[in-house]
Amino acid sequence: MPAIEVNELVVRYGEVTAVDRLSVSAEAGEILALLGPNGAGKTTTVETLEGYRRPAEGEVRVLGLDPVAQRRQLVPRIGVMLQRGGVYPSMTPRRAAALFASYYADPVDPAELLAQVGLERVADTSWRRLSGGEQQRLSLALALVGRPQVAFLDEPTAGVDPAGRLAIRAVVAGLRDRGVCVVLTTHELEEAERLADRIVIIDRGRTVGAGTPAELMATAGGRQIRFGAPAGMDVAALGRAMAAAVVEERPGEYVIDKEATPAAIAALTAWLAERDLPLADLRAGRHSLEDVFLRLTGSGGS
Repeated sequence: MPAIEVNELVVRYGEVTAVDRLSVSAEAGEILALLGPNGAGKTTTVETLEGYRRPAEGEVRVLGLDPVAQRRQLVPRIGVMLQRGGVYPSMTPRRAAALFASYYADPVDPAELLAQVGLERVADTSWRRLSGGEQQRLSLALALVGRPQVAFLDEPTAGVDPAGRLAIRAVVAGLRDRGVCVVLTTHELEEAERLADRIVIIDRGRTVGAGTPAELMATAGGRQIRFGAPAGMDVAALGRAMAAAVVEERPGEYVIDKEATPAAIAALTAWLAERDLPLADLRAGRHSLEDVFLRLTGSGGS
């Protein structure tokens, strides 16, 4: 039995259909990332899985339970990370973790959990004095203190510094290793690529792409050379040197429609060196997840 299963889900707000015949599932020990532009239906889908919204049509099961009709049985078995809020401004991480732990029969040791997310040094600092990244890490800890079988994580690394990101990735990987199903929603595509076993891209309430990160990036087809350089370069001249089409997709961001062989990379760097032009952010290979996302959603942002 899948840890979560959504079949032909429809959710409406009055005359507006927010989720339109969406089907998705995830297994225990799997990290599933739901991606999509703002208004795509991600949050509505997750809120339905958590039992906060009732489907207009379709079927939703979490751990085999109906999130609305069997909410009382389900709540102790899931963890929900809120992007903001949920803690009194004067409450410290130590007190908050202890309070949330008291709600469960077999909680994780609060001190151990705070250490895992890197909050031991600020455990006695009030929530209002924590940085945004520290508040995010506390929200993650509170979602996990009850040893959930399914964890819903909303933007877990938003505003978190690099060290905190590493700590969060380690915690999420540990959840997978313990057989927890993690449902991740994020606007940070690189983070989804790093963390997720499988990705579902939603647009206008429907699935427009699904698969592992590698599978999705492979769907873009072919190979390209992508790089950064000063805006407004002579792409026609570079194209002649490379014997391939060159496009400036955005100011200072270029794409060469050519296999990323060592010889091709050498030709590019030589052309730039002859003109004393700097090279930045060279990506030689398949399309990035961002490229795939933009192609599937037609969105200028995530």
